[in-house]
Amino acid sequence: MSDGTATTDLDVRLEKHRVELTGYCYRMLGSSFEAEDAVQDTMVRAWRSYDKFEGRSSMRSWLYRIATNVCLDMLNAGNRRARPMDLSGPSPLAQAALTPRPDNTWLEPMPDARVLPTVSDPAEAAVAKESVRLAFMATLQQLPPKQRAVLILREVLAWKASEVAELLGTTVASVNSALQRARATLAESDSAEAAVSDPLDEEQRKLLERYVAAFEGYDMTALTALLHEDAIMTMPPFDLWLRGTGDITGFMTTLGASCAGSRLLPVAVNGLPGFAHYKPDPEEGGFSAWAIQALEISDGRITGFHCFLDTKRWFPLFGLPLHLEAESD
Repeated sequence: MSDGTATTDLDVRLEKHRVELTGYCYRMLGSSFEAEDAVQDTMVRAWRSYDKFEGRSSMRSWLYRIATNVCLDMLNAGNRRARPMDLSGPSPLAQAALTPRPDNTWLEPMPDARVLPTVSDPAEAAVAKESVRLAFMATLQQLPPKQRAVLILREVLAWKASEVAELLGTTVASVNSALQRARATLAESDSAEAAVSDPLDEEQRKLLERYVAAFEGYDMTALTALLHEDAIMTMPPFDLWLRGTGDITGFMTTLGASCAGSRLLPVAVNGLPGFAHYKPDPEEGGFSAWAIQALEISDGRITGFHCFLDTKRWFPLFGLPLHLEAESD
């Protein structure tokens, strides 16, 4: 086999693991772009040190070991990403102010296709999807880095304790202790999980259809009927968050009034139903990218919608244009 053929073969073998490694690094780091950087670093390190890979473990395990070390190095800075409601209480509408915080404050959205590999087992697919939902990801961020790695490897990826111990260079007893502490933190978390079927059931599909009609029509009465009375709205990079239908619809008709007449395109984000939100562009015509929305649903109502507003980062990540032309009659 020629050197060129061997190099191509190695590239193909490494690339097979990119999506699942991106999912792992995303759960570890809470950042879409840092996760992709971590995976790229992992691939480069693997490529450079492949001649030292002795095959005593599978290539997959070897890559996870490299990726874990990359993530732990990146987490040494101590930054824990969060949602707005993890940092402060809700703001009454009368006091609503759009105050941005730096990008590295926030838990970032991620397209499903970049982190959820195709699997044949529906139960495995459901666990993977649940483990990238925003509430679970926010709780992961509360864990120390090594506990985070243990929880993901054991509970999400179903590794054996002995495999995790070997990867982390520690003992099975240490792994089991870390897992117990991580589970205790999860149990104490008051983050409500979104009850979203996979695939969406008929009731949820109809709820989303009604949501699109209400939002695009900017019908606050119809939207109120779809929202849980304690629904939450967030808008990173702003630290403002709102709770309750009155404050949410009040915000949308005051500070958010320019979103009237918007268009929504469906996206799959963080294991949740979501939409790319385009609002009317009075200068150029058509519609300009405004937000990636991720919706949480429970008991037939929308319990949260999270609007990620940094369009120049998020829309290209989701493969979406920054401008839509107006539809011709």
